[in-house]
Amino acid sequence: MEYSKLSVKKENGTAIVKINNPQSLNALDSTILGELDALFTELENDCSVSAVILTGEGKAFVAGADITEMSGMNASQGKAFGEKGARVFRKIELLSKPVIAAVNGYALGGGCELAMCCDIRIASEKAKFGQPEVGLGITPGFSGTQRLPRLVGIGKAKELIYTADVIDAGEAYRIGLVNKVVEPQELMNTAIALAEKIAKKAPIAVKNSKEAINRGMQCGMDEAINIEASLFGLCFATEDQKEGMKAFMEKREAKFNNR
Repeated sequence: MEYSKLSVKKENGTAIVKINNPQSLNALDSTILGELDALFTELENDCSVSAVILTGEGKAFVAGADITEMSGMNASQGKAFGEKGARVFRKIELLSKPVIAAVNGYALGGGCELAMCCDIRIASEKAKFGQPEVGLGITPGFSGTQRLPRLVGIGKAKELIYTADVIDAGEAYRIGLVNKVVEPQELMNTAIALAEKIAKKAPIAVKNSKEAINRGMQCGMDEAINIEASLFGLCFATEDQKEGMKAFMEKREAKFNNR
C-alpha cells in the first residue's frame, strides 16, 4: 500500500516508520491515523519484520492532534475522533512485535500518547513531552489519561495533565516516561541497534513475553501468573525453544527461525 504521510523502510528485520507531515509538525489528522491503522495491520502480518521503530520527520515526533481539524467538531464528532485515535494506538500497543519510539523532537498531546503506546521510548536530548490539552479546553483524547499514570504514577500524571506543562527529555527520563536519552545524532542508531538486538532473540518468545506483560498488567497477580504460565508453556512447543537450549548447552549462538 502507498502512504501519503508515512514513509516505511524495512531492513534487517526492522521496519522504520516515519510520520512525514513536517509542515504541520506531523500533527495527527484523520489521514495519518488511517494510514497508521492500515500500516500496522500490514506489519502484523509481515513475517520479515521482527521489530518496528516509529519516529517523525523534521523537528517534531508528533506535535499533537490536528487542531485545525478538531476545532469545528461537535461533541459526537469529538468522541468519534478520540475513539479512532485510541483504537489505532491500541493496535500499535498490541502489535505482536516490539515497537520502539525514537522521539526526535516535540511529542505533545497526541504525540506523547503515540510514544506511550510503544513498548520502549528512546528520546533525543531535544525532545519535549507533554499533555497540553486542558489549555485548549479538552482532555487528552487518545488514551493519555490512562497510559500516563501507568507509566509515571497517578500523582505525576495528574500534575502534568492538569498544568499542561511541557517537560524536557531529562525530566521525562527522571520520571520514567522514557527509557533512554541520547544525543540527537545518535537517536536512530541507538533505536536501530536496540531493534536489531531484539530481532536476534527468539521471535515467539519475545511475542509471548510482550503478551504476558500487556495482559498481566490489566489484571490481578494470580490471574497474571496463570497467563505467564500458559505462555511459558507454549514456548516448549516451538523449534526455537529446542534450538535456544541446545545452543546454550553447546556454547554457541542460537539461530532462531520463528517456528
